[in-house]
Amino acid sequence: MKEKILKMLTNTQESVSGQQLSDSLGVSRTAVWKVINQLKAEGYQIEAVPNRGYKIIEYPDLITAEAVKSLLQTKIFGKEVRFYDEIDSTNMEARRHAEAHESHGMVILAEQQNAGKGRRGRNWVSPKGTGIWMSLILKPEFAPEKASMLTLLGALAGAEAIKDCTGLDCRIKWPNDLVVNGKKVCGILTEMSSEIDYIHYVIIGMGINVNADFFPDDICHVATSLKLEGKQNYMRNQIAAKILFYLEKHYEKFCNYGDLRDFVKEYNLLLINRGKEVKIIDSNHTFTGEALGIDSEGRLLVKDAAGQITEVMSGEVSVRGLYGYV
Repeated sequence: MKEKILKMLTNTQESVSGQQLSDSLGVSRTAVWKVINQLKAEGYQIEAVPNRGYKIIEYPDLITAEAVKSLLQTKIFGKEVRFYDEIDSTNMEARRHAEAHESHGMVILAEQQNAGKGRRGRNWVSPKGTGIWMSLILKPEFAPEKASMLTLLGALAGAEAIKDCTGLDCRIKWPNDLVVNGKKVCGILTEMSSEIDYIHYVIIGMGINVNADFFPDDICHVATSLKLEGKQNYMRNQIAAKILFYLEKHYEKFCNYGDLRDFVKEYNLLLINRGKEVKIIDSNHTFTGEALGIDSEGRLLVKDAAGQITEVMSGEVSVRGLYGYV
């Protein structure tokens, strides 16, 4: 009931009467009043005007399952949300739920991660109250070799959502980082359980630095937050819900074709590497060239000094700008 009341109050700029809430939900005015008090206790500033009703004046800097669900515009993604105040990592918890045969589209959210991970096993700093630590469980029916492209869909959805909710110019550093003003604000980690020709599940994990005020000395030159770049706090629930909206929309289209043909143009427009000299580092060798953009399989096209174009797969390499992170 709290989720439904929150949704009704969030989706309007006008006051909503207790009678309207009571009639819509089929509960007593007393039950509505109790939920309003619960929301106030959680930090929502709710104006109660006699003969007019309730109106949210200010939202708390909290991320909760009810708040995210109240803002959703999806059909499946996020309809089931599991929220944890503290957890090892949302990807690890999502894996546990997926192994227990939980449903496609379930979202795991946490206020704090104690063992957050990025690509190549790197630690991801995830302090309480500062970010969006979120994982999505997918049960796709396409071939396992296509799953890596979901990372790029996550990056595209994240960049679009951040721009919508903050107005910041969020760009993509291929394949899975989101960047604002040359510094990283988001990382994406996609993990899969599969057989040779069958996917059991895919986990798309996202860590977004939203309202962090500072970063440790060893990463402050490459990491930032939306707050530091935009000079204000942002609603984490709103950003999370918008990411799920774009991700569901893109996922449906991706499943129709099995590749990124419909997203190449959008992705390349946001690609911060595009047109820049980059260094490609893998386990066997290193080379430099100009990043041209991605193809329909999500590979980065890199042209070397001799004019030869190499298709770089995302799971194999690291990409660095010649003069810094991007």
